[in-house]
Parts: sequence; structure tokens; C-alpha cells
Amino acid sequence: MRIYNTKDFLKTVLSLHKTDTLKLLFPTMLLVGLYSYGIAYLEIEYLDLTSKSTVTNVGLVHSMLGFVLSLLLVFRTNTAYDRWWEGRKLWGKLVNDTRNFAIKINAIIPKEEQHHKDQIAKYLRYFPLFLAKHLSKESTRLALDEEFSKLEEGLKHHAPIELASILMQKIKQLNREGIITDVDYLFLENQLSGFLELTGGCERIKNTPIPYSYSSFIKKFILLFVLALPVAYVINIGYFMVPLTMFIYYVLMSLEIIAEEIEDPFNNDVNDVPMETLAQNIGKNVDLIFKK
Repeated sequence: MRIYNTKDFLKTVLSLHKTDTLKLLFPTMLLVGLYSYGIAYLEIEYLDLTSKSTVTNVGLVHSMLGFVLSLLLVFRTNTAYDRWWEGRKLWGKLVNDTRNFAIKINAIIPKEEQHHKDQIAKYLRYFPLFLAKHLSKESTRLALDEEFSKLEEGLKHHAPIELASILMQKIKQLNREGIITDVDYLFLENQLSGFLELTGGCERIKNTPIPYSYSSFIKKFILLFVLALPVAYVINIGYFMVPLTMFIYYVLMSLEIIAEEIEDPFNNDVNDVPMETLAQNIGKNVDLIFKK
């Protein structure tokens, strides 16, 4: 996730990042500009249409369609951001749940059973790493140690669930050995169930994208809306309609691209949930708790 100063207005406006929509849309903006110029030349120079031409009536329909398009884009953007924010809340819950679980384990297990604490701490450090890798379906790009790699080899199918199962078995073993009481076991079991619910929530976001027909319809709507712009207004505005059409295309299509990017917050893109940073912070918190 890209970190920036929200109060630095000029730097935010003038900076161009590699994921900036202007870079992504620039080739198609040129095509839209050429199309607009062709329509302008045809209507002004070749057909010699005047402001009283019936072509200007297209602008009335265009205005009504613009209102409908604005409502669709608002709904599209809000829906995408809700998915991003829900993903961030789930990872925030993982941070809190891991801290709580680590603090309770550290308090419940006596000091003479330090090897049990160390093993549970290892699993707690690795769980967010496995979850991030599972959600992104690519390398976490972290400097993982050899022990992590060995542990990963044994988790073939669904690493987060398998690691949570190992943790559950470990807690059950401590209960059988009398190291933790039945009450403590039930409490810790309930917290581990929260880990699985959190994983399921992230998978629901990951595996349920916005319906294709809806996204495709908005793109087609934007394109037709922009292509109709010079037809409706070039008679009144002239060749100035060429850059204006390019700008309107850039604004509308940028909203759709931004919505597409943030609706899946687990791809490790610039604007996605910073899973790797959060996973590293969880590991640091766990180490700090168990060193006390």
C-alpha cells in the first residue's frame, strides 16, 4: 500500500505513479481525441452544420444519460470501497485477535513450559504470512527463514486452516497434559475459531468479484456516452470539444479502473490492503509479548 501525506496537496496532485490512471488510459485517450477531431471536422467543415441543426437535440438525451451514468459510477465506487474497507477491518481484527491470544497464552502457560510457548509463538507469527500468501496466490516477497519454508512444505492444501488445526491440536495437547485448565481450553478454542471465521471472510471477498455483466455494462455505457459527446456538442463548442471529450473520458474511465483495483484488496497492488506490513507487525508484537 502506498503511504503518502494527505496534507501535501500539490505533491499529491502533481505526482504520477506507475499505477496512475493517466498513464494507463493515455493511449485510448489519444484514440478518443482522434475520433472527436474526426467528428468535429465532419460536422463543421464537411457538413457545415449550424447551431440550429437537429443534431443538437442529441444533447438533451445525453444530459439525461449523464445523470444515470453518475448514479451508476457512485454505486460502483462505493461498492468497491466497501469491499476494500471490509478487507482492512478483517486484517485489523487479525492483529487484535493475535495479540489477545498471545497475551493469554503467555499468561496461562507457566515459565517452566517455555518450549510450548515458543512453538505457539512460531505458529502465531506464521499464520498471517500463510494467510497473505493464500489470498494473493503469489509470493509474500518477505525474507522468510528456513523454518518457515520447512513448515510450509507440510501444508499442501489450505495452509491457514491447516496451521489453525495444528494450533488447535497443540492447545488440546496442553489441556490433556494438565498445563491449561478446561476453562482456559474452551476460551482459547473460541479465539481460534475466530481465526477461521476471519479467513472465511477474506476468502468471501477474494472469491466473489463484482458480477461480470455489471462491470461490462458500465464500461460500454461510459464508452457510448463519451463517443456521443462530440456528436451532440461540437456544433456549439467547436474544436474545443476534442480536448474536452478526452478529459471526460479520462475522468469517467478512471473511476471504473480505480473501482476495479480496490474491489479486490488482496492482490498486493499499490492501493491494496498492506497484508505483508501487517503480517510483519503481528510477528513483532508476538515476539514482544513472549519475551516479557
